[in-house]
Amino acid sequence: MPYRRIRDLREDADLSQRQIAEIIHMHKTTYTRYETGEREIPFNIAILLAKQYKVSLDYIAGLTDRK
Repeated sequence: MPYRRIRDLREDADLSQRQIAEIIHMHKTTYTRYETGEREIPFNIAILLAKQYKVSLDYIAGLTDRK
């Protein structure tokens, strides 16, 4: 599940939801909904997160366990 991956990546980076939301220029509530699975992660946001955490889009999507 992509939402679990982005939560784990954020926690591993010692960032709060507010901090990562600010980094990718969005409201914290919107980002929180991505992490809880309430909203699908748009492709452009997935790209920003992959760049931020230096992982592949396949990793975020759960298609591979290799970062």
